[in-house]
Amino acid sequence: MEITTAVLLAAGRGKRLGDLTADTPKPMLDIAGAPLISHIADVLAGTGAGLTHFIVVTGYLSEQIERWAKTYQAENSGIEITTVRQPELNGTGGAMLAARAHLAGHPRFIFGWGDILMDRANYPRFIHHARIDEYDLMLAVNRVRDPFRGAAVYVDAHMMVERLDEKPAPGTAKTEWNNVGLFATGQTIFDYLARLTPSARGELEIPGAIAQMIADGRVVRAVDMRGFWSDVGTRSELEAARAWFKPKRKQR
Repeated sequence: MEITTAVLLAAGRGKRLGDLTADTPKPMLDIAGAPLISHIADVLAGTGAGLTHFIVVTGYLSEQIERWAKTYQAENSGIEITTVRQPELNGTGGAMLAARAHLAGHPRFIFGWGDILMDRANYPRFIHHARIDEYDLMLAVNRVRDPFRGAAVYVDAHMMVERLDEKPAPGTAKTEWNNVGLFATGQTIFDYLARLTPSARGELEIPGAIAQMIADGRVVRAVDMRGFWSDVGTRSELEAARAWFKPKRKQR
């Protein structure tokens, strides 16, 4: 099935980065000469992925990301970017619901966090699976020592997702699989998002909707991602991302 559209959730501030995001939303932080979100859009629109339409959900300092979207669209022929403001910063579930009206008529689409970076080769591989596999929801996972900062993902031998545990206490997860923050799904996701209630953190969280999909017997698959991955959540991780994406010197 053809997939041409991706939703990038870019409404958050990135509080753990402190004063670095006081005047700049996290997706707009500079990584090797370009905003973080540009690296994600570049690879999703590139060879092997070929997405042409992006819906970017904004919230914190929305104007900066809206200006970026206009510039990016003007500089990249064939790319269309729609920005939509999240009316209330009430979590990732609320951000996706804000994009719902712009996804009418799309049987499948990609969505993900607009402030997480990983090795470029992972994106076209994920989208290839998203186009040919059968699923109600597909999510990308990577191996980490302890997935306490994200969502621990429990899978069977066939990479079917059996359970998600959002932000487990450090050292308690019995799986090394971590939710990367990149997904493929269809209109069914909105039925589950609309029924979400606030989590213990007071937010509508996408993993809660996915957990209910699993409980209802929906087909939820995982695809493993490899190589570099970072949620760019701290200063040291920001510097590591900058070093990773720094253009390599040409050999003489």
